[in-house]
Amino acid sequence: MFKKIKSKITFKPIKKLEFRLPRMDKLSLPQIGVVFLCIALLMQFALLGRNTYISTNSDAVDWGMSFQEDGAAPIGNASKEYLLQYGAFFLGDESNKIVYLTFDAGYENGYTEKTLDILKKHNVKAAFFLVGHYINTQPELVSRMVNEGHIVANHTNTHPDMTKLNKTDFAKELAANAEAFKTATGTEMANYYRPPSGKYNEENLKMAQELGYTTVLWSSAYADWDNNKQPTVEQAFNKLMPRLHPGAIVLLHLTSATNAEILDEYLTRAKQAGYTFKTLDDLREWIRNDTSF
Repeated sequence: MFKKIKSKITFKPIKKLEFRLPRMDKLSLPQIGVVFLCIALLMQFALLGRNTYISTNSDAVDWGMSFQEDGAAPIGNASKEYLLQYGAFFLGDESNKIVYLTFDAGYENGYTEKTLDILKKHNVKAAFFLVGHYINTQPELVSRMVNEGHIVANHTNTHPDMTKLNKTDFAKELAANAEAFKTATGTEMANYYRPPSGKYNEENLKMAQELGYTTVLWSSAYADWDNNKQPTVEQAFNKLMPRLHPGAIVLLHLTSATNAEILDEYLTRAKQAGYTFKTLDDLREWIRNDTSF
């Protein structure tokens, strides 16, 4: 057991803080150059700050996005450049109308067969990020996913807050789920990892990479996870269609009744809008070969 340690920290207010630029007529030309260089650097940091996350190793981050424009990629609370340092990503090629469809599930809620039927009808391959409970209780459905060409990936064994785990326990969560998948299907689990609830820290990104996993977040989603507060079909389309954008990694929850109802039409509308569907394998290969990403 751990005891909570309470500490009392007091802060003394700063009475006055002033910052004054030096008078330009008192400076030499080299000194004036230094002043303008500092101003330019400050402006550059301000512009980068809106899309660059800087953290200490243990800072927990709840993945989030700001949708600025319909049909355009959102601004994440970590940039693609920052995530790519650790082999992680949340979106793909923004220059082409390509979508990467993913599902998260911790348990079966009666909609997997319908979802797989619709994907088969549209010849769309998706990625399913599954928790250990789902794999252990639904081996037939998991095997069907594999047999129909979908990616089954790691969403951890017990869906904990991974930022609270040490390196050993972090590895155990992923290994136990991968072993459950191998027992259910006789094949190796794909080495993609999605942090539960989108919560991670820099150390998690490093650990996943060291274990050979690619951390996959998302760039398009909506509030579909609460079974007691399911959106209507109209509400779902009002959220999902404006958030469809080139290079989108779409996250849907497999437990959602609304998603099972809208999926057929969603795929139809996306295709009518000129989008094609590719896999996370395609995306990872594109990132490896595209130096501009």
